[in-house]
Amino acid sequence: MGSTPYGLQSMLKEGHTHLTGLEEAVVKNIEACKGLSKITRTSLGPNGMNKMVINHLDKLFVTSDAATIVNELEVQHPAAKLLVLAAKAQETEIGDGTNLVVSLGGELLAQAEELLRDGLHPSDIIAGYLKAGDHALELLESFATAGSDQIDVRDPAAVSLRIKGSTASKQYGYEDLLTPLISKACIDVCPKNSNNFNVDNVRVAKLLGGGLSQSEVVQGYLLRRGTEGSVQSVKNAKVAVYGCAVDTAGTETKGTVLIRSAEELQEYSKGEEAMVEKNIMAIRDAGVKVIVCGQSIGEMALHFIERYGMMAIKIPSKFELRRMCRATNAVALVKLEPPSQEDLGYASSISVDEIGGTKVTVVRQDDATSKISTVVLRGSTENVMDDIERAVDDGVNAYKAICKDARTLAAGGATEIALASRLAAFARKETGLEQYAIAKFSKALEVVPRTLAENAGLNATDTVAAVYAAQAKGDLGAGVNIEDGGVKDLSAEGIYDLYLTKYWAIKLAVDAVTTVLRIDQVIMAKQAGGPKAPAGGGDED
Repeated sequence: MGSTPYGLQSMLKEGHTHLTGLEEAVVKNIEACKGLSKITRTSLGPNGMNKMVINHLDKLFVTSDAATIVNELEVQHPAAKLLVLAAKAQETEIGDGTNLVVSLGGELLAQAEELLRDGLHPSDIIAGYLKAGDHALELLESFATAGSDQIDVRDPAAVSLRIKGSTASKQYGYEDLLTPLISKACIDVCPKNSNNFNVDNVRVAKLLGGGLSQSEVVQGYLLRRGTEGSVQSVKNAKVAVYGCAVDTAGTETKGTVLIRSAEELQEYSKGEEAMVEKNIMAIRDAGVKVIVCGQSIGEMALHFIERYGMMAIKIPSKFELRRMCRATNAVALVKLEPPSQEDLGYASSISVDEIGGTKVTVVRQDDATSKISTVVLRGSTENVMDDIERAVDDGVNAYKAICKDARTLAAGGATEIALASRLAAFARKETGLEQYAIAKFSKALEVVPRTLAENAGLNATDTVAAVYAAQAKGDLGAGVNIEDGGVKDLSAEGIYDLYLTKYWAIKLAVDAVTTVLRIDQVIMAKQAGGPKAPAGGGDED
């Protein structure tokens, strides 16, 4: 009887893990989330440090972008995964502010741990955090910069100003070079109803060589390959896109042809030639100047395409083929047949250029309603360009957020300190145990200015105190000035934080933290699969 399992052990399969209680479950979950937060926190802000992450495919990432870091880390701990999911939700919703979600979430849990050790029940902390989160989001609306809700999303100067802060946080020092490129690329593809702006319509092409100052925007699409034939440039071209091969048609059934003489052999190949010529001629007669193919282009077909003065482009990737269709407004045909006028696309010009020793085919559209625009980035190494691409991606996502809600907030940790001081006052008015959680929430918000100061090599305690003092005197825009370590209203330099980014970051961080605090037991089943191989190899059969 002594060896018979009882309770939970008798119910679950052998090999399961069961953690319960404050020390085993709650504190361990908090420790895991704090560990993840520590990794990303040092990458916050313009002076954030880079992380070198090598993923399971041996690909190297050198970046300060929190979304890339948490994606490539492959976090195993279930509680830390909740924080990663919150960061991914922020990336999907806004495309920026992922570091704020992870850093704030980790700090809120660290503050909650102190309360738990003091004897507060998790439900009291959760209630306080939810109340503080709701109050913070209400206060956030009142902090929006006056008049910032109105913006012409087609004015490059105004747009550049709004996306400057988002770009500077990833590529500090290059924001003045990048923001005009990003704003031009976004405005080129912005539809009549700006709420329908799609970030996928702004593409990035990275071409090795040169410097960032040589980057440009192409209104249209750029392919990193040349054409198949000798025709290198066409203008005002109708484009036919085929998903199938442009080649001789093969029969679906296998058959045997008996050829008795040389004349019969000649006639047989002539018939095949005539069929290909007839198909290419019919396509030419439909007014087509450019044939784009998703599979192979046969030698005989290419011969006739050349003879009739058409351009042939081969795009093996089906995703690239779809973008080509979007760029030219064409319909991809699945059978080699003359296209109808509705299926044809149009390009103002298609030409083969050479940029930094790389042959590229540039599809340009002159009209104002281009469906795709491409930011051509130049740089010395692939890693540098990858990181600049992430900054461009953040800028494009910031433009999308502006199209939905243009309001801005004071940058440099000014908004967080303003929220913290008001939440601390709000906590003092509360009477229940929730007041302690609200006070800790206000303290957790200090993580942003504190981290900005630490990453810039400043004294964090003095800097946060200086921001509090400046705001107490009435300067609500006062934030951390990372350049000289003082306190400054960064809106004078045209650097703002977007209201939507902060709103969703606080909302998602609170949701993730309350979910983690609600967990009081962790039950993990035995992992599937056989025994693991010994670490040092060995001579096992």
